[in-house]
Amino acid sequence: MTGVTDTRSTDADPATASLPPDPDLYDSPRATRARAKGLDAPYIRGGDDPDPARGIADERRYWRLLVAMVITIVASGFVIGTILALAGPGAGG
Repeated sequence: MTGVTDTRSTDADPATASLPPDPDLYDSPRATRARAKGLDAPYIRGGDDPDPARGIADERRYWRLLVAMVITIVASGFVIGTILALAGPGAGG
């Protein structure tokens, strides 16, 4: 039987294996919480939202769209029900 000849790195995440630690982010609130949780990394990977105002504006727009769709669906049920009720009992089937 032959041995394994895999030459890949044994690090868990090769994308971060070559990245040096960032001393400015070590004392950030995210890094402090990560260390308090006992995580292996000195800080949680990822980052802060670069443009939170745009994200909030998008969320508001989607919220309005959702409310409008719900109102449209509910109102259309009332409209269809009213039309069928006014058409009479013999028109439904």
